[in-house]
Amino acid sequence: MTKTQPVARRSEAPPAPVDTDEKVLLAAGKLFREKGFAATTVREIASAADMLPGSLHYRYSSKDDILVALMKRGVERAIKSVESATAGEPSAIERLRLGLRAHLELLCNGDDSLYVLLFDWRSLTSGALKGVIRERERLESYWEGLLFEAHASGVARPLIDIALVRHFGFGAINWVATWYRPKDGRTPAQIADAFWSFLAFGLLHESARPKDLDTHFAALLAASFKKES
Repeated sequence: MTKTQPVARRSEAPPAPVDTDEKVLLAAGKLFREKGFAATTVREIASAADMLPGSLHYRYSSKDDILVALMKRGVERAIKSVESATAGEPSAIERLRLGLRAHLELLCNGDDSLYVLLFDWRSLTSGALKGVIRERERLESYWEGLLFEAHASGVARPLIDIALVRHFGFGAINWVATWYRPKDGRTPAQIADAFWSFLAFGLLHESARPKDLDTHFAALLAASFKKES
């Protein structure tokens, strides 16, 4: 009777070490989101990142610098998340829907850097504020590009104020992070799809809509141009 040879167990690879800057930004993002930027101290960030305050100061000269770096991280992660979700999708309209999903899932599922970018950017001093505004504009410009692609696809209405759509869309979808609770039963993807349905298809029944919607939108657009001039 031959003995069964013991099966060699594969040793699990140890988790990859977290980059020091990443540790700092993760710790800072959590604290900024929970306590607010003004109430968080550099010493608390250092402690949460398991660093000495002097070591943290060597990397970031001020709390403003940490916030700026965190916001840059938020923009990069937000854009990469949308790019990943929309890769290979030929329809510009569908890319918009998938992009909204990816953005909201990132925002609601614990990405503190994106949350801080959206809600704490006014906490910065005037010098650092310029850099953050530039980052916000980079994110907004990216989304405006998605909107222009969707508008140019031939499926959208020809007369739409893209800037207003972006303001409405960002304002509504980002505000979800302030009231979203996982226990309520709706997932971020479900919320994003519901928002997309309201935005794309409207709230009114077909019988209650204006007879000529193109004329209706043309009048709204003309009024906005008249006000600007």
